[in-house]
Formats: sequence, structure tokens, C-alpha cells
Amino acid sequence: MEKLQNFINGTYCAPVNETYLENFEPATGNVYSLIPDSDEFDVQNAVDAAEKAFPIWSKMNIETRSAILVKVSEGIHRRMDEFVKAESRDNGKPESLAAHVDIPRAVSNFHFFATAILHFASESHAMEGEGINYTTRKPIGIVGCISPWNLPLYLFTWKIAPALAAGNCVIAKPSEVTPYTAYLLGQVLEEAGMPAGVLNIIHGYGHRVGDAIVKHPKIKAISFTGGTKTGEYIARTAAPMFKKLSLELGGKNPNIIFDDCDFDAMLTTTIRSSFANQGQICLCGSRLFVQRGIYDKFKTAFVERVNKLTVSFPTDPKAKMGALVSKPHLEKVISYIELAKTEGGKVIAGGNQVHLEAPYNNGYYLQPTVIEGLAYTCRTNQEEIFGPVVTLTPFDTEEEVLTMANSTQYGLSATLWTSDLQRAHRMADQIDAGIVWINAWLVRDLRTPFGGVKSSGVGREGGWEALRFFTEAKNVYVKF
Repeated sequence: MEKLQNFINGTYCAPVNETYLENFEPATGNVYSLIPDSDEFDVQNAVDAAEKAFPIWSKMNIETRSAILVKVSEGIHRRMDEFVKAESRDNGKPESLAAHVDIPRAVSNFHFFATAILHFASESHAMEGEGINYTTRKPIGIVGCISPWNLPLYLFTWKIAPALAAGNCVIAKPSEVTPYTAYLLGQVLEEAGMPAGVLNIIHGYGHRVGDAIVKHPKIKAISFTGGTKTGEYIARTAAPMFKKLSLELGGKNPNIIFDDCDFDAMLTTTIRSSFANQGQICLCGSRLFVQRGIYDKFKTAFVERVNKLTVSFPTDPKAKMGALVSKPHLEKVISYIELAKTEGGKVIAGGNQVHLEAPYNNGYYLQPTVIEGLAYTCRTNQEEIFGPVVTLTPFDTEEEVLTMANSTQYGLSATLWTSDLQRAHRMADQIDAGIVWINAWLVRDLRTPFGGVKSSGVGREGGWEALRFFTEAKNVYVKF
């Protein structure tokens, strides 16, 4: 059985304690590789390597640094098939999704920030007759990037690419649930000519590796995507150390559908926004609010389309949904379906585990599930499920649906469907969310700021926001 290794100081290496964790394949439920059970000693080795590399990387001219990151982007692209298969097997998602979303986006992340750094500029402010202020931006030093399991390489590179482009050295921890593509990335880094120690990839549990990264005094900034409770812990731990924090946390996103929408376009997109990646995307619309005039029409059409979605093993070309990421996560999602029933909900589609034929009979498959009849204040409608489960709720007025949409602790994203331009802008302005899509979903422009409000996070990623986060600003005044 293959043993994955950490990537520290430009080489693959075993964990210091020489212990490993089992890596399960969601499609079969079987162990298919072992990953390092790393700890603070591995983190210390990575920090030592990063300290040596930082003067080299941070002082390298921007064109050379950019060229290396472009080579990383090209290296992933050249090995597209290998990365797609690895991501699909590790995560349980259909290969078609990994091929069209996950790995191409990882390629784009590196290429975007590799070229963005060439155009990154700071400000100057003239004081007429007195002098001029100008701002410099320097890399922070060593930063920590901790990414989740739902979009493994996609979100891993979303963090490390701007950190590296800005001139920092990175200690990166992928999820222990989906480590494989981050492991493969080390090979691409070597081929691209990245100096040893610039990017160090450490595998293991969050409470061991992640905690050591957060607590290390020489790691000056933390970029984290994951659960809100973990984000709270990171904030409490890092705040007294005055680390910079970027936290992209949970979501319970509303999808608001008015009766004047383009019904066919809305229906097609809502199927995708509800169940893409088995509902395991922080931006999925899990609360569907439908204006009463089209509620019955929508429910009938939506359930019909949902019942036609094929749940199958990831390499099945007919698969629209694959396996959930792990057995514990499957059990968690099922427990919420049972909770919804006790809260008065009626399951009108799905709700059951899917059992495929061998060798996939022990995989973590679940039907796409639709529930109606729940109060908007119930736990099912307030807590993040992060699976293929959506609720339907009718509404009459803008004021009513705004109250329901804004009722949760979260504020990551929202989707609006309407043909009324004034209403679209009015609603978008009042919804508590970091990003609002109007008559669309998951349209991503890498130049735009991305992040949430309330318990959905602190800070913004993407574009200049990311490069500003990973640099320190200094004002210099010169007297005329």
C-alpha cells in the first residue's frame, strides 16, 4: 500500500514519528493509501526550511518568481488526467466534475496570481507644497495555509498561490481526508524549479498539525477554510499572538426564487446549486425560498429532475453525483434528515442511502434529498449540513423572505432569481452575504473579493484582496 509523504525543504520525507493514518476511498469504503500522522516536530522542520528559503524567495525579482509559478500552473495542466483521477478517487466526486471544475481551477489559481503579481501596485498620496507619502508592500514572511476536503486542490491552491506570489514562504496543510493531490503537487514544484523550503506541505490531523501551525510564533499569518467552530478556535488562539487572519467558514445559503424568474434557466441552475459535489460546496444553496405563485409548479418540476439524478461511482460517465467524502460525514448528513422529520419536515425526494454493487457496495452514497414543511427557524434550516439536502419554503413578500434568508448565523453567499432589475438590486443590498448572484450561481471572477459576513468568516480572498492580505503595508513620507 502506498505511503504518502510530507514535502519539506524541497524533498519528500516521512513524518518524524514514523506513524501513518489510513486514507479511505469514499467510493468503496476501503483504505487505499497511508498518510503521515505528522506533529509539531514536522511543522518545526518546515519552519526551519522556510526561514532559510525566505531571503531567496522574497528578494527574487518578480518576473522570475512569476515564471516559476506559471511553470507550476503548466505542470498541473500537463498532468491533468493524473490529477483528475487522484482528486476523484480521494474525494468521491465524479471524474467529470474534477475534470471540469477542480483541477482546471487549480491551474487557473496559479496562473492568475503568477501574472497578477506583475501588475500589483501600491499607492502614493501627494501633500501639495509639503511632500509625498508612498506605500510599500512587503511579504509577511512565513505564513500558514490550511485547506478543507470538499474542493481539495482547488482551495489548496487558492490559498498558497497568492501567498507565494507575494513573496512569502508557506507551511501548508491539506485536509487529512483528501491529501492525495496536494501530495502530487510536490512533484510539480520540483519540476518547476521552486527553491527548496518555499512551499512545505505537511499531512496529518488538524488538532496536531493545524494546531502547531496556528501556534507557531514564527508563522505570522493564517489563511483557513473550514468549519466555523474551528475558525473560532483559530481566532481565539492567534489573536493574542497578533497574527493576520483570513477565515472562510461555514454557510447556510439562501436561494430566493421570485415568480417572475426565467423558470427554465432557474430550474436547471438550481439543480446544480443544490447538489453539485454532493452538496459539499460551501456556496451551495441549501435553503430554497420560492414565491407562492410558482411554489407548486417549482416543487413538481424540481422533484422530477432530482429523481433523475444518477448517483454512482466516480468513474461512471453517467454519474451526476458520487460518494460523500467519508463515513462519519455520511452519518452526519443522514442524522440531519432524521432530525428534519422530527421537526415536522416531509421528505419529498430522496432521503435514503444508496447501495451500489461490488466493489462499491460499501461506499458512502446518498440520494439527493428534498424536504418541505419546516419552519425557517428550525435546526435543519439554521445549521450547516454540507450534503445533498435542501429544504423548500414558500414566501409571499420581499420583506418576509429577507427575514427568513437573514435569520441564520451565516452570511457567505446568496442567489436571487427575478426579472425585476430594481428588486434584484434592492434585495442584493439587504441580504447578509459576502457574495450575491443574480440569475446565476457560482460564477467566479478571480479578481473579485470572496468571503463571508457574520459567522461565515473574516477577511476576503481573491484578486488584490489576497495579495494585500499576504503583504504588510508601510507608509514612507518624503518632504519636498
